[in-house]
Amino acid sequence: MGISLPGFLRCCGKRASKDLDTQVASNDENTERGNWSSKSEYLLSMVGYAVGLGNVWRFPYLTFQHGGGAFLIPYTIMLALAGLPLFFLECSLGQFASLGPVAVWRILPAFQGVGITMVLISTMVTIYYNVIIAYSLYYLFASFQSVLPWSDCFEWSNANCSKEAKGTCNITTSDNKTINVNLTWASANNESCIDKSTVYLPLDLPSKQYWDKVALRKSSGLDETGEIVWYLALCLLLAWIIVGAALFKGIKSSGKVVYFTAIFPYIVLIILLIRGATLEGAWEGIDYYIGTQSDISKLSDSEVWKDAATQIFFSLSTAWGGLIALSSYNKFHNNCYGDAIMVCITNCLTSVFAGFAIFSILGHMAFKAKRAVPDVVDSGFALAFIAYPEALSQLPGAPFWSFLFFFMLLTLGLDSQFASVETITTTIHDAFPKLMKKMRGIITVGCCIILFFLGLVCVTQAGIYWVDLIDHFCAGWGILIAAVLELVGICWIYGGNRFIEDIEMMIGKKNFCFWLWWRACWFVISPLLLMVILVWSLISFHPPKHGDVEYPTWGTALGWCMIAFCIIWIPIFAIAKFIKAEGNFCQRFTTIFSPAPNWGPALEQHRGERYSHVVDTKKVNPDLEISTIPYPMGYDNKAYS
Repeated sequence: MGISLPGFLRCCGKRASKDLDTQVASNDENTERGNWSSKSEYLLSMVGYAVGLGNVWRFPYLTFQHGGGAFLIPYTIMLALAGLPLFFLECSLGQFASLGPVAVWRILPAFQGVGITMVLISTMVTIYYNVIIAYSLYYLFASFQSVLPWSDCFEWSNANCSKEAKGTCNITTSDNKTINVNLTWASANNESCIDKSTVYLPLDLPSKQYWDKVALRKSSGLDETGEIVWYLALCLLLAWIIVGAALFKGIKSSGKVVYFTAIFPYIVLIILLIRGATLEGAWEGIDYYIGTQSDISKLSDSEVWKDAATQIFFSLSTAWGGLIALSSYNKFHNNCYGDAIMVCITNCLTSVFAGFAIFSILGHMAFKAKRAVPDVVDSGFALAFIAYPEALSQLPGAPFWSFLFFFMLLTLGLDSQFASVETITTTIHDAFPKLMKKMRGIITVGCCIILFFLGLVCVTQAGIYWVDLIDHFCAGWGILIAAVLELVGICWIYGGNRFIEDIEMMIGKKNFCFWLWWRACWFVISPLLLMVILVWSLISFHPPKHGDVEYPTWGTALGWCMIAFCIIWIPIFAIAKFIKAEGNFCQRFTTIFSPAPNWGPALEQHRGERYSHVVDTKKVNPDLEISTIPYPMGYDNKAYS
């Protein structure tokens, strides 16, 4: 029995109409966009977004490197001065307008390019971040073996592979003579090496060679692309399938998944800490991390303060657009102030706690290798895929501990990835709300497919060089530029006091003293700090390197092109808005640096007298999806400030 094309389309339309509730529930306050099903889903999503891989593989290393416990002093100060103020601002901004990081710039049309920059950088980072998740999946599957494949120098290794340190050192003989001996001989004869006399041969741990030769099949550099590593490509595909499935129904589905992905890493960290604390040498590792080895004199080093500010800024995921996107699904009167405080403190405490779990086991590794803790500590990929797996391979029941660790990395990465992709889909929703209502799942899957293919270059034999290149350029200056402009635009042009009144519409009136600290940070302290970090980063710029491998000139140039592509939209959109505005030069200038007529709370019952003038886009033109309507004649936005 046949069916005509019009009949088929009507059928699809009916089916699509049944799917409109995938993002919106009957009890949602905002029936256009939908809301979080519960407060806990929002908080877990925010914690999962903020708490990522950097909390495990970067913060502990920075603490160890910059004076141990003393590093917590600048870290906490920078949290109060730079991290928390921007975090609270973005949560409030998204919740107030119920809009994503691009459409929310109805607040200041000239700055809409800042939102585009946030989304583009998030997209770039999303591409390589899922590759790291793919690495975790690969190691997770590799852990399903009775003997971990990186636990010894197997057939894939070369002559430089060794589990034990090799070299020479000086010892003192019974007749008080100093002689130089082989480390193996000294160990066999229970001789102690004289301090600072040990010279190690340049050898590779099995986990190092396994990472380079087996997992990555790493080429000699960015110039040698090689072929796609098929098992990494399959792991990348699986990672995108997981992300697509979790986000298929938007926040309604991802909000359920985070109950597991946000909580599970804490369970694993507790288990690893308990296991690590029972091992020989654990205290030496913790002592170097945050114990008696702490050096308060390090606080006089400006590099320590710069690293503290950079770590807290990037750790909280501010200025990426994700905080605005996630908060835009809150109910209007949600206590965004309390949420910001709770998430920021949770993020920082997680970083500190993770350090104990990491360093207790690294201390045991150093003890067994008869080396100092600093000799086995590393950060980033080297910690997650070389040093820590090597330490885990030495434990009884090593496959179980390896499985737990990489499953933890997987869940840590997925949480952040959910929010990053949600940032992209929220931006699409704000631009094309009718289309997203009918095809949210299809569009989400389409985004995942496109991003998967864009990420294939990162799973070639030169893939790790691409990952480092994107990370070096995109996850740095562009975000700092966006953050500074965000603060300047909202606090200095839109008006910080005016924005505080917006926040009070949501959380209630607060006294003058309550806002004193936030005013100081938003108006002066936070922008200045971020500007100092930005200028410092540009002055101290050095061409990217992966280990000892230098990037070709074209690779560095490509990195600059990537970041230029992300930030060029800031002036482009400002100029485009100026050209589209009506009136003479001054009138156009005033228009684009003033809130749009449809800026304000999304729902009419929340607008009150302050926003009673807000133009409802759908009433003006039902087909108008984004903030493109001009100011009505005689409109004066300052009358409502």
